[in-house]
Amino acid sequence: MPTSKKKQKRKVDVVVVSDIHLGTYGSRAKELLNYLKTIEPKKLILNGDIIDIWQFKKRYFPKPHMKVIKYITSLVTKGTEVYYITGNHDEMLRKFVGFEIGNFQLVNKLVLELDGKKAWFFHGDVFDVTMQHSKWLAKLGGVGYDLLIMINTLTNWVSEKILGRGRISFSKKIKNSVKSAVKHINNFEDTAADIAFLNEYDYVICGHIHQPQHRVITKNNQSIEYLNSGDWIENLTALEYNNKEWSIYHYQEDQIAQKLKPTDHDLENDLGKADLKNKDLFQELIKEMNVISAKTLKN
Repeated sequence: MPTSKKKQKRKVDVVVVSDIHLGTYGSRAKELLNYLKTIEPKKLILNGDIIDIWQFKKRYFPKPHMKVIKYITSLVTKGTEVYYITGNHDEMLRKFVGFEIGNFQLVNKLVLELDGKKAWFFHGDVFDVTMQHSKWLAKLGGVGYDLLIMINTLTNWVSEKILGRGRISFSKKIKNSVKSAVKHINNFEDTAADIAFLNEYDYVICGHIHQPQHRVITKNNQSIEYLNSGDWIENLTALEYNNKEWSIYHYQEDQIAQKLKPTDHDLENDLGKADLKNKDLFQELIKEMNVISAKTLKN
């Protein structure tokens, strides 16, 4: 019986994803898996807030979320260079910065040379005044945001399944309508650009504010490209670098990834079953590190 032909994957030089927030109700792990299954990146940069350690007390870590970690591990063992840049929601990992095994590295920031140009990658929470001075307030805001996403998810289910209408995003509407939120985003981008100018970087790549962006900023006859990878809760976006150019990837525009069936990557994708507790999660993470270690020693 003839076997089905393997789907061709897009080859990409660099892929940047951030703000996946695995372990929260709003994380779109299945969609991210669909995307990852369609590409073959040389470098994968996880730019912060990948695992939401702030939310671990809820003991919510369904199998699709673990599947993301396992799939990234498989990319490492197949030769993809993976850099995990710490963010504020996974800041506990900062005590392990410098950890390196095989093609995997854990860092706070990263500078790469891409076709003769310098690219500076970091999460971006260092610019957040709330994070610096009132961490408890930021965590409270994170809980409120998670609740808003849960309500939004239910609303979208009713909108799509019952009313036959499209998706809406409460938080995006709030961000776009509140002047202080817009000002915060602009200040964030300008601050990142100013530091990039001082260090003579050509690209500055962030996450944190869940606002996908790609724009050229010019100052004193100098230009840099500011990029933000957005998030995998609402925007479902990533950054791709190929053929010496950056672009924003939008899952909602990717018909190939959207057509993948759950069985193409995940036989146990029921969000309501087999949640992992903290202890089990860390044991699974250790197993994944052992997989990388064994593969490294073998090679």
